[in-house]
Amino acid sequence: MVYNSKEVIESLIKMTGSHISYANSLLKVSEDKLQYKETLKSWSVLECLEHLNRYALFYNKEIHKRMISSVLPFSETFKSTFLGNKFANDMLPKEGMKTMNTFKSKNPNASKLNKESVLLSFIQLQEELLNHLEIAKSKNLDKIKTKTTLPIIKFKLGDTFRFVIHHNERHIVQSKRVLEI
Repeated sequence: MVYNSKEVIESLIKMTGSHISYANSLLKVSEDKLQYKETLKSWSVLECLEHLNRYALFYNKEIHKRMISSVLPFSETFKSTFLGNKFANDMLPKEGMKTMNTFKSKNPNASKLNKESVLLSFIQLQEELLNHLEIAKSKNLDKIKTKTTLPIIKFKLGDTFRFVIHHNERHIVQSKRVLEI
């Protein structure tokens, strides 16, 4: 699939901005409500966001490292790889979403979480991601490659941004469902 680089970046900036607004709104919600879990295995709102924080620590650093070391010229388009497109699209929330397993290191279940710490970290990491998206407006989303949390897989920068932000959206939707319970 071929994407217009600027359109993709703008859409991801908008999505990330809404994630930041949502997290800011959670600062007004009680800690008890944010810690609520329907079952022992399900995640609370804070666990959903902490999971995203753990991934953001890896991906923000990797994205930054690859972008600053690249001298490749900007490209108007990028062609998503089959795997990159599949991973990014699979992350988008849909009706009847199936739960996916996560790495133990990224699973916050049963962690002792503090409301302010989780939310402020989330906001800071998402603002960092927004800065990376701004920088990406002058970078080559097609030729810059990033590592993933799966050691043998690398994605094009455009696929990495789409995957990470769609993954964020998936868990934001999940956390909103928990709040409604």
